[in-house]
Amino acid sequence: MPELPDLQLFSENLHQKLAGKKITEIKVPVTKNLNVTQNMLQTTLLNQQLHAVKRVGKELHFEFDHHVLALHLMLHGELHYFEADDLPKFTILAMGFSNGSSLALSDFQKMATPTLNPEPSAALDALSEEINADFFTKLLQDSKATIKNIVLDQKLIRGIGNAYADEILWDARISPFSIANKIPADQVHTLVKSIKSVLMDAEKQLKLAHPDIISGEYREFLKIHGPKIKNSPTGAEVLIKKTGSRKTYYTSEQELFT
Repeated sequence: MPELPDLQLFSENLHQKLAGKKITEIKVPVTKNLNVTQNMLQTTLLNQQLHAVKRVGKELHFEFDHHVLALHLMLHGELHYFEADDLPKFTILAMGFSNGSSLALSDFQKMATPTLNPEPSAALDALSEEINADFFTKLLQDSKATIKNIVLDQKLIRGIGNAYADEILWDARISPFSIANKIPADQVHTLVKSIKSVLMDAEKQLKLAHPDIISGEYREFLKIHGPKIKNSPTGAEVLIKKTGSRKTYYTSEQELFT
């Protein structure tokens, strides 16, 4: 699943190409995840000018005068530019623009979700200035959940997924299995710094390696999260724990607080 650094770059590239253009065509071959009818979506957005494409948590928001179309790629959603009627396989939604560009959202699992005018979330974005030590102290003080589950919870903090949660917790040297309210204050400060630095560095790395991307997951620069990574940069063996369909990558360098 694309996470905050991926989606940030997707949004910037889409904005650069499509902002200022009008929607000339909308097709929704798969309507089951759309929150309105296809007809309502077309009536609302056709001939509307796109003002901006922004990342909001794990969604891409296409902003028009009075409406927003949110796209959530879920696990396997992809975005594609395409030519004329050469619609990509497994297309969920396709849009044509007044500059001749066509953009499709596809997903072979049919889980990617388009939403017209999504409800705002009370959760803060992971890169918000309000994500600080005070915020985390209050968030963790009464919680017996593991710290990884806290970091992943989109109702608490938006934008971080499985891969970057592992990277952040390794950078902070906190075990992902630590109990949230057992983490000492100095480690909470370290965690906040790691969230900012890991996510911002990942975005820089992506821009250098794949400056034009609008889809996909590129993880070549990750330090511990990945099946081919045997040791951390500081030499510790990378361990793997599977919980359901999710794998957690960690090392003995990370302190466990229980």
